Amino acid sequence: MVQIGNFFFKYRNNLFILLYALLWMPGPLLFTEESCGPNYWIYPLFSGLCITVLGQLIRGITIGLAYIIRGGKDKKVYAEELVTTGIFNHCRNPLYVGNILMLFGVGVMSNSLLYTLVVMPLFLFIYQAIVLAEENFLRGKFGASFDAYCSRVNRWIPSFKGLGYTLSSMEFKYKRWILKEYNTQFVWLLGIILLFYTKYPQVTGDGNDRWYIFGSWVLAAIVFYVTVRYLKKSGKVSDE
Repeated sequence: MVQIGNFFFKYRNNLFILLYALLWMPGPLLFTEESCGPNYWIYPLFSGLCITVLGQLIRGITIGLAYIIRGGKDKKVYAEELVTTGIFNHCRNPLYVGNILMLFGVGVMSNSLLYTLVVMPLFLFIYQAIVLAEENFLRGKFGASFDAYCSRVNRWIPSFKGLGYTLSSMEFKYKRWILKEYNTQFVWLLGIILLFYTKYPQVTGDGNDRWYIFGSWVLAAIVFYVTVRYLKKSGKVSDE
């Protein structure tokens, strides 16, 4: 399982794009007019949005409080230090929990039964394998310190005990959230925009004007991406 996790870790960014693309695969609906009535589309739209936004917020709070170096090194699992503060004091993998909620949310928003029943379990398997590979590395590097951390903090299920103190006692660095997370935010926003305009004519309308609105939303997302990237690369804004 560790070897499988190392493989998925190496190619996880490409896999994420593939899983995102599968949001538009044809198949049966999760919510239908027969089961939910003529306004059935409201259910996947609002429930999916709430779930995916929750996932983004979890990622944002995690990064803003205590940043952990992501991405590994040379496409392999790597860590310079064992981060146990911030949200990592309540869950060992809060960033992955956020990812799972973000992808599950857009899956619900796509109203795809196949996505929620087939793709999401595959996604969970991939993340479980990656986490086992990461834990194998961390246990080898940090030994007893990592074992002690694992004994008091859950791998997946967050503990809310002391969460209020964590949030109030630490500085939330919003600049770090934006500068470290803008790639993820950009892809996530594009996905939501595309889902709105391909799945929800009830909201966006069905006339030609909707494509002008669609273009303006995409342009706004691109401007956000380019602006933040420039500020980061130029050093005009620090993430600390």
